[in-house]
Order: sequence, then C-alpha cells, then structure tokens
Amino acid sequence: MRHRYFGLYVLLALILFSLPIVAQERPTENPDGFATPNTVSIPGTVQPAMGCPGEWAPDCEASFLEDMGDSIWHGTFLLPAGDYEYKAALNGSWDENYGANGEASGPNIALSLAEDTEVTFIYDHLRGMVIDSVNMPDLAFPGGESMVADSEPAAPPEMVNIPGTIQPALGCPGEWAPDCEATLLEYNDAWDVWLRTFDVPAGSYEYKVAINGSWDENYGGMADPGGANVSLAVPEDQAVTFIYDHKTHWIADDVRQEIVTAPGSYQSEVGCEEDFQADCLATWLQDVDGDGVYTYSTNAIPAGEYTARTAVGMSMDETYGVNGEPDGEDITFSVPEDGTTVSFIFDANMRAMVVSTGGTAVSGADLREQRAHWVTENTLLWATEPQAGLTYKLIYSLQARMSLSLFGLTGVDASLSLEPVDTIAEDVLAKFPHLEGLFAYQIVDSDLALVPEVLRSQMAIAAYNGDDLVAINGLQIPGVLDDLYTYSGDLGVTYDVNGIPAITVWAPTAQNVEFLLFEDSAPGTDPTVLPMSHNSAAGTWRIVGQPGWDRQYYLFRVTVYAPTEQAIVVNDVTDPYSVSLSLNSTRSQLVNLSDTDLMPDGWASLEKPALDAPEDITVYELHVRDFSAFDESVPEALRGTYEAFTLDDSNGVAHLQALQAAGLTHLHLLPTFDIATINENKPRWFEPDYEELAALASDSEEQQAIIDPIRDLDGFNWGYDPYHYNVPEGSYSTNPDGTTRIVEYRDMVQSLNEMGLRVVQDVVYNHTNSSGQSSRSVLDRIVPGYYHRLNDRGGVETSTCCQNTATEHNMMRRLMIDSVVLHATQYKVDGFRFDLMGHHMLDDMIALRAALDSLTLEEDGVDGSSIYIYGEGWNFGEVENNARGINATQLNIAGTGIGVFNDRLRDAVRGGNPFGDRQEQGLSNGQYVDSNGLDPESSSLDDVLLHMDQVRASLAGNLMTYTFTDRNGDLVDGTQVVYGGDPAAYTLDPQENIVYVDKHDNETLYDNNVYKTPDADMDTRVRMQILGLSYTMYAQGVPFFQAGTDMLRSKSMDRNSYNSGDWFNRLDWTYQTNNFGVGLPPAGDNSAEWPTMQPLLADPSIQAGEEAITATTMRFQDMLRVRYSTPLLRLRTAEDINARVAFHNTGPDQMPGVIVMSINDTVGDDLDANYDMVLVVFNGMPDTLEYTADDLDGMVWELHPVLADGHDDVLATARADGDTGTFTVPAYSTAVYVVPQG
Repeated sequence: MRHRYFGLYVLLALILFSLPIVAQERPTENPDGFATPNTVSIPGTVQPAMGCPGEWAPDCEASFLEDMGDSIWHGTFLLPAGDYEYKAALNGSWDENYGANGEASGPNIALSLAEDTEVTFIYDHLRGMVIDSVNMPDLAFPGGESMVADSEPAAPPEMVNIPGTIQPALGCPGEWAPDCEATLLEYNDAWDVWLRTFDVPAGSYEYKVAINGSWDENYGGMADPGGANVSLAVPEDQAVTFIYDHKTHWIADDVRQEIVTAPGSYQSEVGCEEDFQADCLATWLQDVDGDGVYTYSTNAIPAGEYTARTAVGMSMDETYGVNGEPDGEDITFSVPEDGTTVSFIFDANMRAMVVSTGGTAVSGADLREQRAHWVTENTLLWATEPQAGLTYKLIYSLQARMSLSLFGLTGVDASLSLEPVDTIAEDVLAKFPHLEGLFAYQIVDSDLALVPEVLRSQMAIAAYNGDDLVAINGLQIPGVLDDLYTYSGDLGVTYDVNGIPAITVWAPTAQNVEFLLFEDSAPGTDPTVLPMSHNSAAGTWRIVGQPGWDRQYYLFRVTVYAPTEQAIVVNDVTDPYSVSLSLNSTRSQLVNLSDTDLMPDGWASLEKPALDAPEDITVYELHVRDFSAFDESVPEALRGTYEAFTLDDSNGVAHLQALQAAGLTHLHLLPTFDIATINENKPRWFEPDYEELAALASDSEEQQAIIDPIRDLDGFNWGYDPYHYNVPEGSYSTNPDGTTRIVEYRDMVQSLNEMGLRVVQDVVYNHTNSSGQSSRSVLDRIVPGYYHRLNDRGGVETSTCCQNTATEHNMMRRLMIDSVVLHATQYKVDGFRFDLMGHHMLDDMIALRAALDSLTLEEDGVDGSSIYIYGEGWNFGEVENNARGINATQLNIAGTGIGVFNDRLRDAVRGGNPFGDRQEQGLSNGQYVDSNGLDPESSSLDDVLLHMDQVRASLAGNLMTYTFTDRNGDLVDGTQVVYGGDPAAYTLDPQENIVYVDKHDNETLYDNNVYKTPDADMDTRVRMQILGLSYTMYAQGVPFFQAGTDMLRSKSMDRNSYNSGDWFNRLDWTYQTNNFGVGLPPAGDNSAEWPTMQPLLADPSIQAGEEAITATTMRFQDMLRVRYSTPLLRLRTAEDINARVAFHNTGPDQMPGVIVMSINDTVGDDLDANYDMVLVVFNGMPDTLEYTADDLDGMVWELHPVLADGHDDVLATARADGDTGTFTVPAYSTAVYVVPQG
C-alpha cells in the first residue's frame, strides 16, 4: 500500500516538486499524439501491494501518480520484496498506455525487489515513458538529465486561502470566495507553512483550502485534491488557528485537530530558532489521513544523540514523554549518520510518541479505510487472500472505542468468527460487479444473532496470527443493510382518517432515535423531546402523534456510529421524506398534502393538456428565475417566483402562450426541489447595481468582477444541489417558511396546464450537496455510509461533481422512486428529466418507469403512463462501462422507452464538442463549405461527411435498425456510423431520442456560432440559428430547446452560467436584447477564452437587436407549426421510420452540407390525411442550392404552406419543380416541401 508516513516521501516530494521542466532535448508533444491525461496509474502485479483489490486495474486510485505539472507524474510506494510487472495507463483505461522503453501498448516492465523498498515511479508524458527508481536509480530518462539532479525546492504558492461559509464571519463579503484577502493565510518562510489565527464566532461552518486565489487547485481536509468540504463546529466565540502545509496539502485547525509538535534538543538543526521550542512548526506532526496518528519525518538531523517529547497546542503546557507519561522524561534517540531519516510518530489515542530512525514506520493498517464489504447477512468480501494458519474475525465496539495505535489494537468489545469460502454467490456479484476478484468470508452460523448489534457499532474485519494482528480494514455496509433491512412500509409523515400523524424514519444502524417537536419555526423555540419506538426487524423508528401536531415542526435526534468520525455521534437532522420545511430547511414540517387549503381552486379537477404519444412532445427548458427576474411586466414581489407563471398579462407568459399556440407541449423547469445553495432568506440577498453593470463596456472584465464576490449571496443558482428531494425550493416562493411554497408550486403547474403546457421537473437523484457530518448532509447523518456510492477506500465518489448517491442500494432507489411518485401525484408533474441519468442503474430507471405506469386517474388522480422520462445518458466516472452494474447510459437504454440526450446530432450541427476547440465548425455554421479558416482540421471533407451521416442517423430517430447509404456508398445501419469510437445510433424507439443543439450547459447556440463565424452579418447569424434549430425541430424523436434559443439567446459567451447570477442569464421577453455583450463572462470557467471573446463582445454588429430577435422568434414558431401540421414528422414506431424515411444526396459523390430527407405516406397506413409525402432539405451552404433528385420527380411538390406564408421572406422564395425533381433552397436555410394527398 502507499506509504502513509512521510519519511523518505517528504524528501522525495521536495526534490520532485522541482523537477527540471526542460530536460535535454525533451520533446514538446507526446510522441503518440495522446492528449494530456487527467490521471496516470501504475497497473500491474504491483497493485495489491499499493492497496488495490486486484491486479492490472488501470482505474484503481490507490495506484494513481500525482500530477506535478509540466506533464510529469510521480508517486512513491512502499512495496514488499518480490518480483513484479507494471505499465503506465492514462485516464483509468487501457486505451492509452505505455510499457517498456516508452512503447505505446508495449511490453510489461519487470521490477525485482530483494527487500521491502520504497519505489518512486515517474511518468513523463512528453516522452511517453515511465521509469522507476529501482531500474533507473538516478531517475534519469534515456537521453535526458536526471530528474533529481540540481533541483531546488519549489517556490511556495502566491496565496493560500480558506474559502467557505466561514468567510463572512471573518470579514469577506460572501462565501466560497478563494480570492478574498480577509481570509488569506500568512506564509512562514522558516517553517515552510501557512498559518493565521482568526477570532471566530460560535457556529457551524465549512471551508477548504484554495491556492492562488482560484478553485483551480484546492484541497479538502484529507489533503485530497478537490476533496470534500471541511466541517468546523465552533462551540463558542474563540480564536481559531489554521495551518496549511503545501508539501502535503494538509489543512489543520486547532478546533478539529490537535496541533502537535516535537520539541527537543535537535530542533535548532531543522529550522527552529532554538531547541525545545513547542511552537516551532518546522517540527509539526501531521495526521493527514485522520486516523489519530501524527507524524513528522526529516533527514536533516546530524549524527548524534538527542532527546525529544510531544507538545500539544504549540506550548509546553501539555507535553508527553516516555511511554506517553504527561510531563514525563524526554525520549532519547540516536542518529547514526548524517542523512538518516528520523520519524516522530505520536498516537493521539495513547498520548504516546515513538521516534524511529532509518525510515522505518508502523503498519499502514487503518480503521478509517473501509476496504472490505459486508454484502449479505453472513458474507464479507475482502481484498486480503486467506492464508493457512491465520484466523479471521469481525471485531466491533458498541461504544466506538476501537483504536489502532503504535502499540496495537485496543478497544475491541467482542468479535464474530469468520471462515473463508471459495466462491462468491452470483447474486452478490450481480449486485456488486466491481467486487469481483475479492475473497469471501462467512460469519459462522452461531454468531449470526449478533449481526444487528454489530451493525450499530464500530466494526472491522481483522486477520490474526495467533494473538498478533496482521491485517485489518473497516467495512462498507450497504449490501448487508439491503439484505436485512429493505423496507416497504410508510416513511415520513402519514395521517390517518382522524388526522393523527405518524412519523417513521429508516435508521437501521442507529443506536437510538428521538423525536424533537417544535411548536413553530422560530430559531429560539425549544423542542419537546419524545422517544420513538424501534422496529428492529425493519430497521425503522416510529412515533404516533396527536392532531394538534399538524403544521408544527420536527427533527430527528439520531445516535449512530459515523465511520467518517470513528465515533458515536448525535445528530439533529431533518427528515429525508420531508414534504414541507421551515426557512432554509432548518426543520421539517408536519403537513398533510391532501389538505384542501394547500390546493388552488380547481386543483382536484385539473385536466391535462392532450398528449397522444411521447413523439408528440416538444420541450422548452427554462429556469424559474430566468423567466421573470427582468420582466418588468411582472410585479416586483413576484419576479423570480412560481407565481410569475400564473399571471395573465406578463411578457413572459405571452411568449409561452405563443409557443404553445404554435405547438409546444412541455415546459421543462430546471431544479425546483429544495436547493442547498440558495439562501431562502431574501432580505439577506446581495444584488449588483444593474444600471452600473449596463454602463460598462460590452467587453469589460468589470461586470463579472462586481458579481463574483456576491455570486453565492444572491438568489441565483441553477440548483443542481439537492437538499430535500420532496419539497419545492423556498426561494422561488413568496414565503419560504412553511406551506406557501406547496400552494404556489401547485398554482404554477395548474396555470401552465391550463395554458396548454405540461410541466417537466429537472431532478437530481445522482448526488446530494453534502455527505458525512456536514451541516447540509441529511441522508448520511441518519444512516452513515449507506446512501452514497463509495470508492474502494470507503470515501464518497464525486464524479458527478458532488457527493454521488447509489440508487443500486435498495433504499436509495426507493427514495428516488417514492420522490418521483410524490411529485407526479401531489404536484401533477408531467415529466422528469434525470440529471446524469447514466449514474443510475438501468434497473432503477425501469423500476421507476413501472411505478409511474401503475398510476391511474381513478386511483391516483394522474395517468402515469403519460408521464415522460428522459435524462442524460453519459457514460463516465466510477460507473463507466457498467462497472457497478448495467447503467442507464445511451448504449443501454434501447427498448425502455426512456429518452436520452443525443450528443451526436448536437456536436455535428454545432461543431466541435463541449470540451474541444470552440472554433470548430459544424453543419449549421459552414463546416467545409464556408470554412472560417480558424480550424482547418475540422473542415475536411471526411469530417463533414461523417457529421452528415451522424445527423442522418439522428434524424431517423437514432434507431439502431435504420439503414441508409453512407458517405462511402455502403448500406449501413445506425450502429455502423461511428461517434467517438461508439456507435452513433442506440435507440429502438423514436421516443428514446432527445434531439437538441443547446441546453443550459455550455455556450448557447448563438454564442457557439459567434465563436465559429466571427465575421458573419446579422442576417446570416439569424439564418444559421434557425438552420441549427431545424435539425432538432424536424427530427424523428423528441425535440428539446433551451429557453430563449428562439430569441437568439446569449449569455455573453459564458460556458457555465450555473452561478453567474441573473445578469449573465437574463432573458428579455420584449425582444430588445439577446444579452450578448454584457461583459466578459465569469473568469472561473471562461478566462482562458477571454482573448478570443473580447473582440467579439466589443463588436456592435454581433449584438442582436429587436428586428433580428423578433424574426428568429417568429421563424421558430413557424417551424413548430410545420412540425405539428403533419404526423409524418412525429412517427411513433421504429417500423414506420424504417419504412417511410429515406435520405437522398448520399454516398461518396454527395454535395457536402446538404441533407435531404423524405417521409413517405404512401406506404403502410395512411397517417396524414393532408400529405402523401414530406421532404425536408437542410441547406448548410452559403449559397442558394439547386438539388435534383431523380427519385423525387413526377410529383406535385410545393413549399409547405406555413413557410410559404411565414415570417421568412427569403425562405418563401424556395421552389420545387415536380417534373424534374429539382428543389431550390436559399443559403443557410431549411425548406420543407409537401405533396398534397390525392
């Protein structure tokens, strides 16, 4: 495993941090063209010794090297004696790897160790080569200088900050501001640490470490890059000292940790002013992994005899000597020769320190690391292979007294005997496929009765040789909880016919749960503390109340073992099944959602807008605040609220009504559940002076600089930060304290339904805002370690951005399904868009679909079968390629009827991709046919023809079974067209195809086109916008549009406006501005592109005015009318698409940039009483197109009447000659032609 103690590692780190960035003749690019990787690992037979569960696992984090900058990665590991093989793998897969002699996918590298050895591995991406300190002791690459020669210690960073919720208390204007000077730490050059003492008011806070004033480099409390927030509870007003070591990236404060030093007679040799200096942080002992063992190592002590002791608190008031004796005798130690590594190791539990020389260290065993898995009542899986002569036990302590120290394991109350078994049950591996390769151990039958007690305790799996402990690890417990305590009864608040509430919470590992009842939501109100009855078989706690409790508030007081704290904790926490909350979610509220006073008039009899089939859906994606924040026709008190949707005469409502009249069916609302990152106390909001912002230059940095300090203090956030899933967000209500939000949300849904629009909720069940003991953690403070997906060490996975949940765990799956059903029945929501749906298992989504399908108007008040489900089927993170089970990704979704976003058409039409060169062109902005000269590689004929094939597949429902002639002249189906190494097509039903060219993520379509067409005039921009949207509008499947895309919406080129405030997200329903050129967008996600953006934002010709915006708006509505004029553009089955849809202008001699699609109603049933055939011609060329199709002659073709009499005079000139089959289409236009029936 990785060596925990700093010893030689610190010395090597100091050297390697300053690796020469220009070795002799070092290349400037990777020799194999591989992009700079995100991660580099050392897979091979070495991995079990590094802490991996198996061998040759390129994604095992325990074998990751550290990015040292300048395309160098390094890591040092303590490896046992033995013969090994390894390679270097990039990005956690075998797609790009290096073997011996820098050969891509080359042979394994042999490594032989005669004794236990610390081995340093260095990977140089510019050479494409990995070396190690055994095979190449001088760490020199062939033909290059030594990587350790003539190096100097790295310079410290320019600034170190502690951004977080603590900042306002320390003088900053807002939270999470990495550049706020009031919270900067101060550098001590002699000690090489950063520190500062602040006067902190009593309270609960969170913070992290941010380097150099930005989030580009930041660390959590375990010195983990981008790690979890550090929770800090300050019991009373007091001075708090923060200390940060940039060599180890560890941040400590003297509230959460003890500040431990080792004063002694050696200190003046290592940078202290004098010996026995307790406050000298040059000899600071650190506990990076949080196990209570503090260490400091150095090789700077000259040979000689010395003494030392432990000091706690940077003073001699609390010291420990020999054997941990308070104020005892000094510990003596000898340094045999200069350069010897000396390690000082203090066990905080034993209050004792040992001093070792020669680089030796204690066992790396750690109770905090949960590398074993308790998967069923009697089965545990562990990476440790059973050995003859050893005994295995499941050890535990009900009071969490177990401690692993320098002197052994203490505090074990009892144990259960384990027996190794040869095989793992198939159902276990089906549920936990990532655990294949581990070894199985079973609890002996006679000990099974103790299992419930163990689950309420601190626990570990341990191996013994006689009485000697030889291996130990903590346990992950979701599997056994699912096996024993999957529960299907009531949860949350339920009412009987007499109005008596009962409250139930699932907490199978809790030692006790009490009910805290508050008469009101006032912060100073004291609770009545009541016992809850425990159902030990179900793992639930329940209390039956009185009718008078209705509308009062409550919390649970949960006493439970928390593995992150290695302690029994007592948490006052809200209900995961809350249906109403107090201001800022501090308390849950007892509410019966069936009460008539919570329903707007007519709610019970609300009729839904007609919807015959999912293929009849079009979706318009909108943020609640965006809708009305700047709409002056909305009363000021209602701007940014649910109630703004209920008005009859606002500009925004008029726009939605016009879209609905043209055919729009569904309004998609960005997250509206209870959001963790918006302060619901509106008087505490900070807003910029919008007149001041408007007066600044269109390309100025000032707008974003003014907004940045208050971006966490305003009322805006996209809201992908779930707090409570079942409660509407309070900041969108006129009164966020109590039940008003319930009534107003229903009022909004009812008003939109009556307008003719169905409502979609954007839901985020793939992560929570927080986990562990964070103040905004709900699930993990009730059942620690259950609801979230854990890595191989027991840490919460964060690939989603945040704290990943695990719906493959039964009760998390149930929470998701229960929540969706609640919103469907209680709020009559008509659809659900699943954020990062690929992080859910496919079975989870199928179960959810079945739950909705079971809802009926007669029994539940809603027709669940008409509720549409769709989501992001991206394949990445710890679940990638079905690593945790078959997940709900694009390539797995076929046949479920669940929609997934289609990035194939998106990228081909827009150009490039969200992570690539912004100036790569696509089919809607002149790729190949009108090259911008900025990215010639993307403008090749091969590229544009491939894009055209990808779009053809997408236009045909992205069906796997649809066949057409590709760019090579071959007859192919959709799976044979490639997209980034995957098949382009993946559906079996058109309703599974969500077609789009922009949504809230990434640049708007308008901003995207500005990048790619910097010199276009406004008329061309309008034509390109409508051309791009036409690919979505006329595709078979479900079209999806970002709100405002029909108005040339811009976010001033912001690529990630999730927290950019109202200013950059503005919508203007009066069509006076599209919000382009309102300043350079926020630096955090955009500054790298500022040099490209600045001249564009400064160009007044790119700022759209009323004429261009109005024209785009009306032409978009024309396209909606065309789509809904014929069922041929909304085919409902794969069979119909396969039989009726055909593409012309295909094969190797096709005209680039032109896609011609026909839909035939003369085959099969007569679907359209008006037209026998529809032809859609997408002309992506800068010139008028004349296209002749021999197979389309002899018909009576005419331009679709909506377009002939529409709002585009240029498009109205499009012509068709039926005799010759010749079609004339203006530049950058999409024409729809029809053959009238009969």
